[in-house]
Amino acid sequence: MDHSEKRRDQRVPLILRIDYPASADVARDVSENLSAGGLFIRSDRELSAGERVPLQLSFPRLLEPFEIEVEVVWRRETGAGGPAGVAVRIPEERSADRAKLAALVESWNSPRAVARSCRVLMVEDNPHVVEMYEWALKKLHAPSATVEVQVEYAPHGLAALTRLSRAPRIDLLLTDLFMPVMDGFTLIERLRSDPALADLPILVVSAGGPRARERASQLGIDVFLYKPVQFSDILSTVRALLRIQA
Repeated sequence: MDHSEKRRDQRVPLILRIDYPASADVARDVSENLSAGGLFIRSDRELSAGERVPLQLSFPRLLEPFEIEVEVVWRRETGAGGPAGVAVRIPEERSADRAKLAALVESWNSPRAVARSCRVLMVEDNPHVVEMYEWALKKLHAPSATVEVQVEYAPHGLAALTRLSRAPRIDLLLTDLFMPVMDGFTLIERLRSDPALADLPILVVSAGGPRARERASQLGIDVFLYKPVQFSDILSTVRALLRIQA
C-alpha cells in the first residue's frame, strides 16, 4: 500500500491511548490520527511492515477500551515529519474492527453543544514552557468553542496539591515529571491514593525517556507526551480529556 492509498478515508487528529494486549510492556503509545481504515501510532517499537498486531484503544472517561487487530503498513523515523511511529490499517477481512473505527470517527465529527467551564492546572517549573503552553491553550477559546477553559499554574507538585485541596475543582492536571520540592511522580502517586482526586485526568508532558514513561504509566497517568511537544498534540489531548469539540 502506498501513501496515497492510506489516505482514502477521512482522518481525524484524535489522540487515543494505545495498549498492546499481547505485550508485557506496561508503557503505552498514543495515536496521532485515525480513520475508519486505520491509524497512525506514535511509537518507538520495532514493528515491521506486514506484521499483525492486536491493539487496545481507549481514552479515560471518553472511550471505553476496545480491541482491534491491525497490520503495519509503513514506519516513520523521527525527523521533520514528527516523532517516530507506524501507520497501520485494518485488514480487509476484519470488517467488525473497521466498523468500530468508523463509528469513532463519526462520533468525533458529530457536533456536541455543551456549555460549561473547565479548569486546567498546569504544573511546570520552567516559566518559558508555561508561557508556551498558555499560548497554545488560548486556542481553546475560539469563538465556536463550547467550553470555557481556565488555566491555573503551580511551580511544583507540593503547590499543586495545595491548590487541588480547595475549591473550585480542577478538571485536568497537566504536569511535568522532573521538578523541585515535589516531583511529578510523587504528585501522581499522592493523587491516585486520594479517593477525592483518584479520578482526576492526568496529562504528563515530559522529556523523560521510556523508563519515565513506564513508571508514570504504572502510577496511573492517562496520557504521556514527550517534550519537545507539538502544540497541536496538547490541544488534541486536552480537548479529548475535557470532551471539547473542536
